[in-house]
Amino acid sequence: MKKVFKLQDLECANCAAKMEQAIAKIDGVTFANVNFMTQKLTIEADESAMDDIVKQAAKICKKIEPDCRIVM
Repeated sequence: MKKVFKLQDLECANCAAKMEQAIAKIDGVTFANVNFMTQKLTIEADESAMDDIVKQAAKICKKIEPDCRIVM
């Protein structure tokens, strides 16, 4: 399953790259992309694990850039 989320207050392209790398390492994620220009996060993963993966991704975003959040 592939889902696209809007990112709010993502202000650093380098941070976006770090987020993408960290999110891609979450168990169950087959593809992750953070597009700084469009402020979007794309995650492809098993549908049954998606809610947990999104929660983990939100924590990663907050850790790397404290003001950034995922809008669902």
